[in-house]
Amino acid sequence: MSVLGVEGEDRDDFTKGESKQVRDRSLRLLNSLLRPLWARVTLTIIVVVISTGAQVAGPALIAYGIDTGLPAILKHDWVPLYFAVATYLVAGIVGAALIAWYTVLTARISQAILIDLRKRVFLHTQRLSLEFHESYTSGRIIARQTSDLDSIRELLDSGINQLIQGGLYMVFIAIALFSIDWVSGVVLFVSLVPLAFLTRWFQLRSQKVFRLTRVTSAKLIVHFVETMTGIRAVKAFRKEKRNETEFAQLVEDYREANSKSIRLFGRFDPGLVLIGNVTLGVVLLVGGLRVANGGLAIGVLLAALLYTRSFYAPAQELAMFYNSYQSAAAALEKISGVLEEEPSVPDPTRPIDLWQAKGAVGFAGVEFAYNKDKVILPHFDLEIPAGQTIALVGSTGAGKSTLAKLISRFYDPSSGVVSLDGVDLRRLHPKDLRRAIVMVTQEAYLFSGSVGENIALGKPEATTEEIVNAAKAVGAHEFIESLPNGYDTDVNKRGGRVSAGQRQLISFARAFLANPVVLILDEATASLDIPSERLVQEGLQTLLADRTAIIIAHRLSTVAIADRVLVMEHGIIVEDGTPRDLISGTGRFSKLHAAWRESLV
Repeated sequence: MSVLGVEGEDRDDFTKGESKQVRDRSLRLLNSLLRPLWARVTLTIIVVVISTGAQVAGPALIAYGIDTGLPAILKHDWVPLYFAVATYLVAGIVGAALIAWYTVLTARISQAILIDLRKRVFLHTQRLSLEFHESYTSGRIIARQTSDLDSIRELLDSGINQLIQGGLYMVFIAIALFSIDWVSGVVLFVSLVPLAFLTRWFQLRSQKVFRLTRVTSAKLIVHFVETMTGIRAVKAFRKEKRNETEFAQLVEDYREANSKSIRLFGRFDPGLVLIGNVTLGVVLLVGGLRVANGGLAIGVLLAALLYTRSFYAPAQELAMFYNSYQSAAAALEKISGVLEEEPSVPDPTRPIDLWQAKGAVGFAGVEFAYNKDKVILPHFDLEIPAGQTIALVGSTGAGKSTLAKLISRFYDPSSGVVSLDGVDLRRLHPKDLRRAIVMVTQEAYLFSGSVGENIALGKPEATTEEIVNAAKAVGAHEFIESLPNGYDTDVNKRGGRVSAGQRQLISFARAFLANPVVLILDEATASLDIPSERLVQEGLQTLLADRTAIIIAHRLSTVAIADRVLVMEHGIIVEDGTPRDLISGTGRFSKLHAAWRESLV
C-alpha cells in the first residue's frame, strides 16, 4: 500500500520529498481529468481572453473620447465622440455576452470533472482489496466522496473563474496602462514588489493553515460517521459522554484551524488595500504634475487612475481563489492517494478459465502473515476433496477465518499456493472465482431494497420461483411470507426491518441461490437461536450434499453435519477426522464437545 495514500493521508507534516511526491501524484490525476476536455478548455480560454480584452478596453475608450472626441466637438466634428461611445457600448455588450457563455462552458467542464472523479473514487475503492478496507475506515472514504469533492467543486465553480478572470484582467490592465502611459505603468510595476512579498508571505503561511483545516474537517466527519454507524455499540457501552468529549475537542480543533485562516486573511486583505491605495495616490500625484506641465492629457490620467484602481480589485479575488485552491489541493492530495492505491490481491494478467469447477480445494506450502511480526499460518498443507464438508474448530485466533479468507481470495498467501481444482487462485479468472466460491459471514449485510432483491444478489437474473425455492431450502420462506409484503418487503437500511437471525437466513438463501461449488460459512449460525439453527441445519444437509463446504463454528452442534473435522491451533491442524471418531477419542475436540454438552444441561 501507498504510505502517502493511506497511512499519511491525514498528515500535515510532509517532508520535502514526500511533498513533491504528493504534488506529482495530484498533478497526474488533474492531467488525466483534463485530457479528455482539452477541446472545451481551449474554447473556454479563447472566450475568456476575448471577453477580458473587451472589458479592459473601457478606460482607454473613455480617454479617447475625452482627449480626442471632446476637442473635435469644438470643431463641429462629432464622429470621434460617436465612435468612442459606440465602441464602448459594443465592447460592453460583447464582454457581457462572452462572460455569460464562459460561465456556461466552465460549469460544464466543472461538472464533467466532478462526475469523472466521483465515479473513479467509487469504482476504484470498490475494486481495492479487503486489506485496504480493513485499514481505511468508512468515515474516511465518505469524507473523500463528500467534503473533499465539495472542496474541489467550489474551486471549479468559482475559484477557477476568479483565477482566470482576475489574473487575465490584471495582465490586460497592465498592458493597457503601459500602452497609454508608460510612466504610470512603471509606477504600477514598482508597486508589484511589495505585492509580491505580501503574496509570498500569505502563500507560505496559508498552505499549512488550509491543509490543517482540511485535516480537522475530515476528522470531524470520520468521528461523526463512525459514531452514527456504530450507534448500537455507543448505546450499549454508554459511550455518549466520551464521544461528547472527543467530538468537542475535534470541533475545537476545527474552530482553531479556521480561526488561523481568518486571522491570516485579516492581515492579508488590509495589506492589499494599503498597497492599492498608495499606488493610486502615486499615479495621481505623478500624473497630476504632468497634466499641469502639459506633459499628459487629462483623459489619459483618468484612464490611468481607472486602470490602477481596477488592477487591485481582482487581487482580493485572487486571495479568495488561493483559499479555495489550498482547500481543493489538500482534498485532491487525499483523493489522488486513494486512487493510486493498488489492490493487494490483483487480477491475473493471463487468467485461466474454469468453466466447470468441481470444488477440490488445496493448500500447498502456504504461509500467511497480516504483517511481518505476526505469522498466522506458519506452514500449511491441506487437501479438501470436491463435495466434502469440512468443519474448522479451534480457539479464537487459531487461523480459521484466515483460512476462509484465503480460499475466498480476499487475501493472497505470503508464500505457497491455494488452489481450486488444481488451479492457483491467483491465476483463476475473477468471474470464475466469484461464481465458484461464496462466503457467508456472521455479519449478514442486507442492502436497501426488497427481500427478494437481496436473495437474488448473487444471481440477479433469478426468477421468483428460484428465489422462493432458495428461501424454502434454508427455512426462510415462512417468516418472509409473514412480512407485510412478503418477498417485496423493503428490508430498510442495513436490514433493520428484520431480526439478526432473519437477516442471516436471507444471506443463506442468497448464497444458495448463487449455487457455488465451494461454500464457506464463517460463524454464519452465530446469530441464530437454537430452533432457527436446527431448521437451517436441515436445509444445509440437503444443499451441501453436492458441493464442497467449509464450516467455521464455535457452536459444535453445527459440526455434526460435517464429513470431516479439522481442529486448529496457532495455524496448525492438530486433529483431523470424522466428528464421530474425534468425539469418541481423547483429544482436544472430544474435550470441547464434552464441555459443550455439559453447557446445554
